[in-house]
Amino acid sequence: MEWTEEQIAKAKEDFRVFIYMVWKMISLPDPTPIQYDIAHTLQNLPNDRFIIEGFRGVAKSFITCAYAVWTLWRDPQKKVEIVSASKDRADANAIFIKRIIYTLPFLAHLKARPDQRDQQNLFDVGPAVPDISPSIKSVGISGQLTGSRADLLIADDVEVANNSGTQTQRDKLNEAVKEFDAIIKPKGQIVYLGTPQNEMSLYNELQQRGYRCRIWTVLYPESLSEREFYGDRLAKIIADKYDNNPELYAGKPTDPRRFDEEEIYKRRLSYGKAGFALQFMLNTNLSDQEKYPLKVQDLMIANLSLDEANLKWYWSNDRQLRINDLPCVALKGDYFYEPQGRSNEVFEYTGTVMAVDPSGRGKDETSYAVVKYLNGYLFVLEVGGTREGYNDSTLRQLANKAKIYGVNEIVVEGNFGDGMFSQLFKPVLNDIHPCSVTEVKNYAQKEARIIDTLEPVMMRHKLIIHKQVILDDYQVYENAPAYSLIYQMTRLSRDRGALAHDDRLDALCMAVAYWLAVMDRDEEIGMQEQIEAKLEQWLNPDKGIFYRDETNQMRPMGRSEAKRISTYNMLKNY
Repeated sequence: MEWTEEQIAKAKEDFRVFIYMVWKMISLPDPTPIQYDIAHTLQNLPNDRFIIEGFRGVAKSFITCAYAVWTLWRDPQKKVEIVSASKDRADANAIFIKRIIYTLPFLAHLKARPDQRDQQNLFDVGPAVPDISPSIKSVGISGQLTGSRADLLIADDVEVANNSGTQTQRDKLNEAVKEFDAIIKPKGQIVYLGTPQNEMSLYNELQQRGYRCRIWTVLYPESLSEREFYGDRLAKIIADKYDNNPELYAGKPTDPRRFDEEEIYKRRLSYGKAGFALQFMLNTNLSDQEKYPLKVQDLMIANLSLDEANLKWYWSNDRQLRINDLPCVALKGDYFYEPQGRSNEVFEYTGTVMAVDPSGRGKDETSYAVVKYLNGYLFVLEVGGTREGYNDSTLRQLANKAKIYGVNEIVVEGNFGDGMFSQLFKPVLNDIHPCSVTEVKNYAQKEARIIDTLEPVMMRHKLIIHKQVILDDYQVYENAPAYSLIYQMTRLSRDRGALAHDDRLDALCMAVAYWLAVMDRDEEIGMQEQIEAKLEQWLNPDKGIFYRDETNQMRPMGRSEAKRISTYNMLKNY
């Protein structure tokens, strides 16, 4: 195909015209409006640190490779580096760039001369003057990133499932991409292309570091709440149409020439709800509902007594019950709720267990959780931890906690040190608060075990947490987020090693597991049994109906009790 001088001049001025020519020369259909919009955005980047999030199949990689050629055509002295999750993917982009140069006749002068570098993943363009850095270089994210400089760095799908599934992998990836700032020249551009893999995606993190983001979804938002999630990041070509007439466009294809409703329906079935939300709607908020099953909205938050509780509690996620003045570090859209109501009957707790997950002197914590039981409900009075290992101070603090809460039994993770912790702890415990100590050993995958234990209890709304636990936990989050109970709870997935630290959540899981044997007790039956026992007490001639004991009134925690607890608060270790 021959192009006129006028057409070539327009292509050099407007990247969208160049895209049209490239698509024609490689026998692709005409670019779609969405593809033209991505091209226009690349030519007019609002920021030199930019993220393009486009649905799978929108050809964002092809468009950006063409942009690299267009950049070198306009200024052959520029340097371009392409980074992908794997070297093969990065090299494929470099090969495509070379193919564009060799396919368009008016770019023949960009072919490498015999005396220039001309390898598959590293080559020069003809007019480029000799330089340490090649015109085009491709490398995997784990390869040799440094050693050359670039005016344009294209990070194409550097985040994939294989390198971002666990917190350790995400931390490693976050460190790797920091090298980009050492590669890029002053006034250079860093452009990320990709789709997020999870809520803690690199792309979300980059936006906290000053990167701008533009999102092209395969469907218009399906609800106003979804539209609110995208905010000003949603591409204007999509946002304007939806905002002007939400009822007309909601859930309709944004690029019907490329993906019509039938094709999208097939993809939705194939990928599943979470996969489709991530890969085609770029919605990390939706995907997290599937990936992270433990949600604080299934809990009830209340001020609890040390000694007694109501027999029956009523849960609701009505907006009026949302606790807005309580700091919440859960995922977006997940909130704390207070109980809708509770029965008038109040009785002493059936029992109290403390679970301890010991650790060494590394970065893990010796964590503990105090959980009381009454009539099918579990009441979490305190969760904490210390990074001081298992020294005498830690052991005495744990023993004092057991005394304060009237612990009947302490459950200790026995996998650590082959029972060494229990042997060290028992003498201290016998001196302060003698009680039973039981070791438990777990052999199942930790993440699956925790979810399988906590999720059913939480979804049945049987887990009630003392409000002070949330307040104390937020102090931990402010200093070290990874050690926060609520952070751990809401970021846990079934992926092995999903969390860098899960000690507090594991301690809570151990305490809950202890009570599971009696958790099937129906609260209505339990309440009737408690009332019948009270009636028998009243009929006792030695007591009578006017007999009162300390368990017939709901007694809130007094200041003296709160002061006693805070005396031993392990948060001081932070």
